[in-house]
Amino acid sequence: MRLNADFSARVVIRPVDYRWVDSPMPGVERMMLDRVGDEVARATSLVRYAPDSSFSQHVHGGGEEFFVLEGEFADEHRTYPAGSYVRNPVGTAHSPKVGDQGCTIFVKLHQFDEADQQQFVIDTRRAAWSPGLMPGLQVMRLHEYASEHVALVKWAPDTKFQSHSHWGGEEILVIEGSLHDEHGEYPAGSWIRSPHQSAHAPYTRDDGALTYVKVGHLL
Repeated sequence: MRLNADFSARVVIRPVDYRWVDSPMPGVERMMLDRVGDEVARATSLVRYAPDSSFSQHVHGGGEEFFVLEGEFADEHRTYPAGSYVRNPVGTAHSPKVGDQGCTIFVKLHQFDEADQQQFVIDTRRAAWSPGLMPGLQVMRLHEYASEHVALVKWAPDTKFQSHSHWGGEEILVIEGSLHDEHGEYPAGSWIRSPHQSAHAPYTRDDGALTYVKVGHLL
């Protein structure tokens, strides 16, 4: 399967575009955002676990990064409440099993550098924020390796960021509120992938925004 596999192209998916499909495991559905491969794939997805569902034990052959959007994810190692950011590098393994809340996660598979071996969990509900580059912005840095930088960015209402280009590309998931730029409006749940050397001038309106942002990984 090849879905949004041209990484030189800009892609926008909003909640109205969601098309959930069943995974091989009962009670687990996927909204595929981009994908190169079949069941084992370089993939970016939203994954929705029904209450008391599970997924078979699997090894992360290319690494796994995920953010818990709703509910509580769990495996044999621990539980991960909403707001958890998790990195499982190449060669790690687990057996997901969720409880009676169910959960929804944003997950990226097979996108790790093999030398990036940091395995960790950040509870972003409790981690500290730092001032951003502009008034009205706060940043929580989650991970950096080589040219890849991952962060949460909290936007106050009516905040404007200067026009800027994306060296190595930019990927945004709008978690709360809504984000805007000269190309359109992106409500909560929107995913935007912008290629290397693309540019925009993002801003918020009266609802502000919380966004997951990854840059430098789409060369």
